[in-house]
Amino acid sequence: MVCPWRTSDLWLLLILTVFLVAVNTSLTVLMGTKAVLCCHPIPLTNVVLITWEIIPRDRPICKISYKGGTNEITKNNCTDERITWASRPDVNPGLQIHPVALSHDGYYRCQMAASNGNFDHGYRLQVSVCPEVTLSPVKNRTAVCKAVAGKPAAQVSWAPVGDCVTEQEHWDNGTVTVWSTCRWPDSNVSAVTCSVSHLCGNKSLSQNLLPG
Repeated sequence: MVCPWRTSDLWLLLILTVFLVAVNTSLTVLMGTKAVLCCHPIPLTNVVLITWEIIPRDRPICKISYKGGTNEITKNNCTDERITWASRPDVNPGLQIHPVALSHDGYYRCQMAASNGNFDHGYRLQVSVCPEVTLSPVKNRTAVCKAVAGKPAAQVSWAPVGDCVTEQEHWDNGTVTVWSTCRWPDSNVSAVTCSVSHLCGNKSLSQNLLPG
């Protein structure tokens, strides 16, 4: 992903007197992929200072700054090498996270001080994790379907519908394991299908029941 940055598209901003423009965006990104966060699209010739403020869920605040004119880059309390400029900040000051990890959950804000005002673009970043799905038959015409360590929690459904109990276990890293235990007392049911729905996509598994 590349942040759009064409001065010709933004010439109207040059005739505006703006004190503050603030935008907030909610963004969900799959763990292990690359995320690029863009600043407010203004002509960089007007920019005096660009600062990315990074507020992770469970780590100290990090700040990365670029000064226009001197091309000086400073970092304050930033140790995660997976978080970098997406390009040269004087060309495109977007922030790149690669690869995205669970620890990157948090709030990211690009603050731009320019000759014609201040421009903020914030991102509430949520990291999504695909669950591992299993289906196991047990005795007495019962089966257990698990969606292990997903984020957010997965949804589990059955076909045909049985007598089911669904439970969840929340882990310290923010992932959730969901398991559903179902029983089919009707002897006419010989095979069942568990369907798991998640932001990562849907998955279905089928299994024959063990005789009770």
